[in-house]
Amino acid sequence: MKKHDQDFMKRQNRLTVFEIIKSNQPISRAAIAKQTGMSPTTISRIVGELTEQGYLLDSDQVSGGLGRKSTLIGIVNASVLSIGIDLDRSLMSIGIVDLQGKLVCSGKYPRTPDESPDTTLIRISEAIEQLMDQQELDRTRIVGIGVGLPGIVNNERGIVVFSVQLGWKNVSLAERLKELTGYEITVDNELKVRALGEHLKGVAVGSKRTALLGFGQGVGSAIILDGEIYRGVMNSAGEIGHTTVDPSGMMCECGKAGCLQTYININSLLSEANRIRPIGTIEELFEAKQAGEQWAIHLIDRALMYMAITINNIVCMYNPDSVILSGELVDKFPYIHDEVEKIYLSRFLWEPLRDSFVFHRSKLNENGVMIGSGLLSQNRFFALE
Repeated sequence: MKKHDQDFMKRQNRLTVFEIIKSNQPISRAAIAKQTGMSPTTISRIVGELTEQGYLLDSDQVSGGLGRKSTLIGIVNASVLSIGIDLDRSLMSIGIVDLQGKLVCSGKYPRTPDESPDTTLIRISEAIEQLMDQQELDRTRIVGIGVGLPGIVNNERGIVVFSVQLGWKNVSLAERLKELTGYEITVDNELKVRALGEHLKGVAVGSKRTALLGFGQGVGSAIILDGEIYRGVMNSAGEIGHTTVDPSGMMCECGKAGCLQTYININSLLSEANRIRPIGTIEELFEAKQAGEQWAIHLIDRALMYMAITINNIVCMYNPDSVILSGELVDKFPYIHDEVEKIYLSRFLWEPLRDSFVFHRSKLNENGVMIGSGLLSQNRFFALE
């Protein structure tokens, strides 16, 4: 047990040092020691290992100011790449992510909602091959694949326990995708990886307690506490979309009545809209609102009201310093953020907590899950090395 704890601490220290260099490069060894509280000897050992493995290099710059000059360290961005995948009901987005969380390239591929898991995974492996061929990438630089998807995921075993949106149950995604690609696979809930991406490279850099909410095909949230994803016992922490709002309300896809997401998610909104007249897309519904059709105004205003209620509930439960609004609805209609903030939060946010957090819109937008899952895969690689 003692050796296990020591190994774990070494891996965590390595990750901490690497993240500091990534975020603050070029940086001196002394500055890293000061930020982490680790000894100069430990910092030199970790930096030496990472340099020897080709991930770091000494830059041409030296530290300024008084005292002894020291060489600054930087990242070799191209030394490591990962693949980030955003898997949703009707779309697969696949991107190659570098060490700085930047997308080297990406592609979007439609899928049918009833597509089987095996068909989807075969298509993902084929799309990855296409992307790498088009970009003429060195495959040896790819350290793994991260997949973010809606639903409850056993992230340790890479199993999709249950996904309402995909219609999947107990799917061994990591095992099967590794068979197809040969790479190490990391699987997690889409909002958890999106929140990680925002924490590392988006609007929540420096936040101690981040709450991200996603509104689109489903409704959910994710919490980052002191840099770590808050998971709960089953990695299902944040599944606020399936909290009960009205036990006599509409039926949810999960089989329960009155779930919060039935008042906000895209499918529910379209289903209700079609009781009035044929509406094929969420864009058509918002066009009806802009045209002044009262039923459409009612549907969308009600959805925004429930968004504000959701934010209030999350703020009351977790007391975050940052709240991020994200998801397909917010990506397609960015003004939702301002409407929720200016009109609805003033009505539903608990007064004592009104100025306790900063209210953001996602910086990474539709690329958030790709970037977050790619970075999660890199974190796993560096932790296991």
